[in-house]
Amino acid sequence: MHARLRRIPSAIRIRFQKYLVAGILTIIPIWVTWLLVEFLFRLLSSRGAALIHELSLSIRPHAPGIASWLEQEWFQSVFSALLMIVGLTVVGWLTSHIAGQRLIAFIESLVERIPLVKMVYGAVKQLIAALQARPDGVQRVVLIDFPSPEMKTVGLVTRTFEDADTGRRLAAVYVPTTPNPTSGYLEIVPIERITSTAWTVDEAMNFIISGGAVAPDQVNYDHSVCELEGDEVALDVPAADEA
Repeated sequence: MHARLRRIPSAIRIRFQKYLVAGILTIIPIWVTWLLVEFLFRLLSSRGAALIHELSLSIRPHAPGIASWLEQEWFQSVFSALLMIVGLTVVGWLTSHIAGQRLIAFIESLVERIPLVKMVYGAVKQLIAALQARPDGVQRVVLIDFPSPEMKTVGLVTRTFEDADTGRRLAAVYVPTTPNPTSGYLEIVPIERITSTAWTVDEAMNFIISGGAVAPDQVNYDHSVCELEGDEVALDVPAADEA
């Protein structure tokens, strides 16, 4: 009887630790998702709140009841976020038509005249363009030796170039971090030390954000996969350590 009583605190501690770990593992994906959604919501709502405020001031003399309703904080947040989403959709629609493309070109010509803004805008635009186009000779999603030769990590090739002295082909590889892929490392890696994979960017992002829990069943770890131009045939080529 006394032995059983002495085991009770230990059993409670073990169950407490078990449930605590289970609770943490359950909350982490919900918490990360909530942070991302909250960030986007606040970003969109803050941009449209000023417009809603001006609208309420303009209609207050004619419809004070509607103006007071517009001044409600929850309504401003929801409506401004929806307004920004619609606005982004309209911008996307415009860029797919000639008139919209000319308007964007005119705005870009104005941006080009502002030194600091020109640098930031140009860098961001080049990064987006690089992620949309496939780099020469390698896949977009690759594996590189990082942080040591005994380990590999997932990276995104943003561009390829050559060594000025030897002509050796190099690649700029962005290595996102888990679970926030917006921060990471930029590595310059020789092409022969890159293992190209058949993963898409979406699959790579799911893998990174989920901490490896969500991923395709297979990955090209030892051999690179190369897609022939205009064909769907995949060939295995030796990895860096077998070249």
